[in-house]
Amino acid sequence: MKFFLDTANLKEIQEAHDLGVLDGVTTNPSLMAKEGITGKQTILEHYKAICAIVEGDVSAEVVSTDSAGMLREAEELINIDPKIVVKIPMIKEGIKTIKALSDRGIKTNCTLVFSAGQALLAAKAGATYVSPFVGRLDDISMDGIQLIAQIITIYRNYGFKTQVLAASVRHPVHILKCAELGADVVTCPLNAITALLNHPLTDSGLAKFLADYNKGNQ
Repeated sequence: MKFFLDTANLKEIQEAHDLGVLDGVTTNPSLMAKEGITGKQTILEHYKAICAIVEGDVSAEVVSTDSAGMLREAEELINIDPKIVVKIPMIKEGIKTIKALSDRGIKTNCTLVFSAGQALLAAKAGATYVSPFVGRLDDISMDGIQLIAQIITIYRNYGFKTQVLAASVRHPVHILKCAELGADVVTCPLNAITALLNHPLTDSGLAKFLADYNKGNQ
């Protein structure tokens, strides 16, 4: 399973890269704004900075809601770096745009997916990735992990090549459940990934090993 970082924070991206587990990055306008990145040209320059760190795919989101506008934005985004994946919302105009881009061999990420039906349409249109939002479904007392399972089953039934990119992943349990199901990718904050490092028995075991070693060197 690939680990993508869901952020626009360059320091966190560099930290994940240095850890050796970073496969890609996903961003959106909200994440850009969180880092104080606003204005079209500033955002485009920030994508360049992200691509300079990341070796894998970097999802860059369009803000237009009509297909013509999305296609214009896509042209600007793909000219930034070959790693750019055009992130497109799950709406009717978005599906049309995904189809047009996929026909040209341009990678796409269909975002804001909350149902298996939406994921099926994204795959039919040729999306490279589909991003079902696990945590946001959990927030409204629906089962986000169950949606991941349903999408994976449907895709396997018909051999769709679209990769399931579990989004809105918030903690280590989400990551592990997605891994158990066979999700292709999870995208999450850095702290959800680093939390996988933690276990009290690791801490206590290491403390004992060090204490015993130090006894023999006193």
